Amino acid sequence: MSLIDTHCHLDAAAFDDDREAAIQRARDAGVELMVAIGSGDGPPDLEAGIRLAEKYDFIYATIGVHPHDAAKATEETWLPLTAFAKHPKVVAIGEIGLDYHYDFSPREAQRAVFARQLELAREAGLPIVIHTREAWDDTMLLLRKHWPVSGPGGIFHCFSEGPEQARQVLGLGFHLSYSGIITFPKGDNVRAALVETPLDRLLVETDAPYLAPVPWRGKRNEPAYVVETAKKAAEIKGVSLEQLAAAASANWKRLCLQETAKDG
Repeated sequence: MSLIDTHCHLDAAAFDDDREAAIQRARDAGVELMVAIGSGDGPPDLEAGIRLAEKYDFIYATIGVHPHDAAKATEETWLPLTAFAKHPKVVAIGEIGLDYHYDFSPREAQRAVFARQLELAREAGLPIVIHTREAWDDTMLLLRKHWPVSGPGGIFHCFSEGPEQARQVLGLGFHLSYSGIITFPKGDNVRAALVETPLDRLLVETDAPYLAPVPWRGKRNEPAYVVETAKKAAEIKGVSLEQLAAAASANWKRLCLQETAKDG
């Protein structure tokens, strides 16, 4: 059995003391690949994920401006971002989207930067990794305007909505990635969404160092813990852990590495 942690922030300061050890623990736990999300601290540094991906052959990267950092984006942001999209280890544009919970950047700036990155991803032919929090309607509005269903596809990361929203994004061709939230006592709505998610559209992630699953809830999360999320997802879907892991891994490789089922 092997798993892919499709979303982790390995560049975070929370890993400064034991980053290599945390990566090795993930490998020892059966995590085949990890995706280092390249948001970092926002512009002008857009290479947080790439630096890790260049160091480890089993780590891939994304690039993008997180909605929290939208106000930092300038015209000087887009040329290097377009260049980095051609890097051989960059597999997606993300995480991008809208966050109206914290409003760390003005909402108008968030919407403009999100739309700009949707255009960039479409031109680069790369899938997108979506962050949306308390901004569902605007997220869907911008996706319907700027992101074709027949395009490169994408992932709703750390899906935390309910079954109705899951059906909406599945209808737009997206994959849904589930985090430790499905292990939380108050995660019933998200678990219900998981029930609605077909195995061929399902992914698992940690979002490390955030959202550690039970039994580590409240502690720092790390990629090795994706195994617990996968176990819970398998239980909810009524399949074995091996089946869940195989499906989720194949889904990510098909979406982000363009591997066919025959290729692996």
